[in-house]
Amino acid sequence: MNGIDAALCSNYIVIMKATLIRIGNSRGIRLPKPVIEQCGFENEVEMEVHHHELVIRSLAQPREGWAGAFARMNECGDDELQDRVAETGPTWDEKEWEW
Repeated sequence: MNGIDAALCSNYIVIMKATLIRIGNSRGIRLPKPVIEQCGFENEVEMEVHHHELVIRSLAQPREGWAGAFARMNECGDDELQDRVAETGPTWDEKEWEW
């Protein structure tokens, strides 16, 4: 585990200093490869400005592709409920309680 990964897995906040570089009429920030990999950045990122802070996050959405995966499971007959207790309800309350 390299330094960035180790720090991200700990209770410490990693603060890095970066230099703005000229890109045409704009400016950019170079991100180290381990940071790009850790954040899951690909070709595009989402940016948000809050007061004087810039938040950059991956475009990947949680549960992205789940609807298609569930549809394929249904087509294959592999979407059966695994927990039968949820379907029939627990029996301990009928057997173990004395009224």
